[in-house]
Amino acid sequence: MALPRISPYPLPEAGQLPTARGPWQPQRERIALLVHDMQQYFLAAFDAGSAPLAPAVANIAALLAHCRARDIPVFYTAQRGQQDRRDRGLQADLWGPGMQATAEHESILAALAPAPGDQVLVKHRYSAFQRSNLETLMRARGRDQLLVTGVYAHIGCTATVNEAFQRDIEAFIGADAVADFSRADHDLALDLIARTCGVPLTTAHLLEALA
Repeated sequence: MALPRISPYPLPEAGQLPTARGPWQPQRERIALLVHDMQQYFLAAFDAGSAPLAPAVANIAALLAHCRARDIPVFYTAQRGQQDRRDRGLQADLWGPGMQATAEHESILAALAPAPGDQVLVKHRYSAFQRSNLETLMRARGRDQLLVTGVYAHIGCTATVNEAFQRDIEAFIGADAVADFSRADHDLALDLIARTCGVPLTTAHLLEALA
């Protein structure tokens, strides 16, 4: 039930992305950025100096700087350690007890640390919308688009994009600003999102669109 050790793999490039069914384009006055689960507990499974994690972190950092400079709202998800079994629910059956309530597990990667004005949401389930006020905070800021980055692409990131779609929020996933257990899982996530609920885009495309 522990997280797997993740072997290095290259991030997808623009020409390798699936074509999305959705016609949506990111707009800076409508979008919010989500940094999903970039906590030390989840990142320990990667080789920190290799792809996919190292370039994904660099791309998330670029998106963070870009969004903050343009007053685009930034949200984070972060789980808490030592969850009560009743709160953890069925996740315990698949993943065990989860993280401990220590800085070594709970802290968000320093290179992506939240800044003043960013909103850090407590994460309860795969989707960032579950048991949180993410949608309320977005609507209060006039935002109906969400850009998802972080880990893991085929689990929480995909669940969040899917739920955004079901809440009539146009969703995008940073195709090279997420990481996963393997390139196969990474591609699976992008393909499913493109086919059913969102738009995969590269960081370069997003930075240009939100300039």
